[in-house]
Amino acid sequence: MNRDRSLEDLERDRWAAPSAGETRLTATVRELRRKPIGSLTVEDMRLLIRQDVGLAYVLPLAVEALRVDPLAEGDMYEGDLLAAVLTRSAEVWSERPDLRRDVRLAISGLADIPPALAPEVEAFLALQCCDRKGSPGCLAGSPHAG
Repeated sequence: MNRDRSLEDLERDRWAAPSAGETRLTATVRELRRKPIGSLTVEDMRLLIRQDVGLAYVLPLAVEALRVDPLAEGDMYEGDLLAAVLTRSAEVWSERPDLRRDVRLAISGLADIPPALAPEVEAFLALQCCDRKGSPGCLAGSPHAG
């Protein structure tokens, strides 16, 4: 993945010109889509992930950051990037079981899970998704569990 390219370049998708009533959030996301992905901050990744924008490119970068610091903090609170990552849909994790395993490893490395993150961690660990091959990341009870 070329980290010098923007989401617009990588996805080959340029959003239409902003409308007069565009929200600050939409304007920020629009701006972040033009920024080289290698220069995205923890806060930038948190915001894009929460909006499900550019997940194919941003999620691997976020998981990389979480391997170094599972409680990486954007502008909200300690662990806000982890919270954004954990709350993606089961379909996202089914498509990327490698990232799911990496997130599980990052969580397992935490001595203490902040109480504010506990519900997200529990929900993520309880996900019944896996790749189609019945990988070791599958959970018992999953329809794909081997």
